[in-house]
Amino acid sequence: MIEEHFAALCTALQRTSSFAPKISGWGRELAAVLDNGGRLLACGNGGSAAEAQHLTGELVGRFHHERQPLSAIALHADTSAGTAIVNDYGGHELFARQVRAHGRPGDVLVLLSTSGTSQNVVAAAKTAQELGVGTWAMTGPMPNPLAALCDDAIAVEAATTATVQEVHLALVHALCAALDEALGIPA
Repeated sequence: MIEEHFAALCTALQRTSSFAPKISGWGRELAAVLDNGGRLLACGNGGSAAEAQHLTGELVGRFHHERQPLSAIALHADTSAGTAIVNDYGGHELFARQVRAHGRPGDVLVLLSTSGTSQNVVAAAKTAQELGVGTWAMTGPMPNPLAALCDDAIAVEAATTATVQEVHLALVHALCAALDEALGIPA
């Protein structure tokens, strides 16, 4: 079982190398957004929430080397707002309402979903687009509604949620490296 998991992960990571140019482009675009006073918002459910928070933590903290903190918010991390939104508006509005509060035209929303069908993540993407916030998705296999809706998407072809999430973490780190490179931070 463990050997099969590692073999599936290796196969998925090999396929992911084709996304290097896209991740580099996202890094350059995100650098421009942040240089111009914009911010990155991120969201996901469960393990994808952990990946979203990992991304924002790397930006507010640092990835490899010292640099200024960058504006990044993991939308699920504000538990008081989240529980109030779910109580008053329902779970489908959890992220969309926060995008309305924090998103500004020109910002970027990174949406993570292993299925690409999470109702609250799809709703956040729709709200972001209404506001002029750019949308990038990291999902599992295509086709899925989230990838189809977003401005750009990386769909990880893997059979299990665990493998998709592990590849998403590699993509998060690759995005951080691409961002630092675009900002002129040494590798």
